[in-house]
Amino acid sequence: MDVINPATEEVVGTVELASLEETDAAIARAQAALPSWRAVAPGDRARLLRRFAEAVDADVEHLARLEVANSGHTIGNARWEAGNVRDVLHFYAAAPERLHGKQIPVPGGVNVTFHEPLGVVGIIVPWNFPMPIAAWGFAPALAAGNTVVLKPAELTPLTALRLAQLAREAGIPEDVFQVLPGRGAVVGQRFVTHPAVRKVVFTGSTAVGKQIMAGCAEQVKRVTLELGGKSANIVFADADLEKAAATAPYGVFDNAGQDCCARSRILVQAPVYDRFMELLEPAVKGVVVGDPGAEGTEMGPLISRQHKERVTSYVLPDAPVAFRGSAPDGPGFWFPPTVVTPTSLTDPLVTEEIFGPVVAVVPFTDEADAIRLANDTEYGLSGSIWTSDVGRAFRVSRAVEAGNLSVNSHSSVRYWTPFGGFKQSGLGRELGPDALDAFTEVKNVFLSTEV
Repeated sequence: MDVINPATEEVVGTVELASLEETDAAIARAQAALPSWRAVAPGDRARLLRRFAEAVDADVEHLARLEVANSGHTIGNARWEAGNVRDVLHFYAAAPERLHGKQIPVPGGVNVTFHEPLGVVGIIVPWNFPMPIAAWGFAPALAAGNTVVLKPAELTPLTALRLAQLAREAGIPEDVFQVLPGRGAVVGQRFVTHPAVRKVVFTGSTAVGKQIMAGCAEQVKRVTLELGGKSANIVFADADLEKAAATAPYGVFDNAGQDCCARSRILVQAPVYDRFMELLEPAVKGVVVGDPGAEGTEMGPLISRQHKERVTSYVLPDAPVAFRGSAPDGPGFWFPPTVVTPTSLTDPLVTEEIFGPVVAVVPFTDEADAIRLANDTEYGLSGSIWTSDVGRAFRVSRAVEAGNLSVNSHSSVRYWTPFGGFKQSGLGRELGPDALDAFTEVKNVFLSTEV
């Protein structure tokens, strides 16, 4: 399969896609490697993960440039993403020596618990954040003693293949961590149906996530799903409006809006709505869209021609566009940052995940109305709350149905803390201490002391 640079439409590489037979062979190798990998002493497994992290650190610039060429990410974002892989590996390198069980008081003996690895883990990675999302799966899985077969997205396989090379250079056995480019209907589906794969980790659309969950149910197979989002950025009248408006574009247009956590609905309290829009317009028009390899660029292209057509279908000539930013002409899958003001709350611009640089701005009346609007969606992944009232910040945070909220900020992902969604935004948690539990089974052992 040809790999296309979305900023230039040029071919930057060709990757062989795995067949069903090759997928089965990779899973068999991972299964065969499991006993020796789980038997590696915790301290030695930790050292291997640290070496992997150090190898990534030495390769950050190369990985970032690969991502710019393959995914159209800005160079600043791509460096952060490669650095996030390094940091996540370092974080979970501490885990093998801290997978503590419990000693539970019971009559007649001693009771202890152990955290045992699941086995072979199949990880299906999306095209929007190929490096970090891969690491959020493979780092804790490897730390817990599992073996991993990872399928990158068809459109963006290059950095995953490079990470596999770095893992081998660091000393992690080749069959313990394998990267297998291929189509979802072939490789991904085989993760679901193969009995030796004990868990599937999937990040992608809610529709595909439902299919994976249904397939895994047939074998009672463990699954973690991180799916879609239509997150709200709630701006109250008492907020710092200048800061809220200046940062709002970066809460939704980062990675050209191709982010499940994008704050693609801005809810603004009615008394300050007009003033907020006045402040938002220059902020949107100031977003630097262009060559993703240039240091000052803030937004790059969409991932593919097909995806650009999908995003464009939401913003037809009669769409309620308030204003737009700029985007380059010529080759590349460009789409300008776009602000819309729908009058109906059932408009697809308000209800559907567009996955592009389009944001809907909607007024609300009071706190209860803001909560109602924020929760009026099938999704519940992320969101922001802008207010100077600490009590309101906590009240609204507890009331909004989303897994990751920020107050006076647009931060969603911190590798020290759990990440995941409510409702149809997913199942399970990644990152933080919670991720290890998702890659282990708890085994209970009772030792009788009675004579």
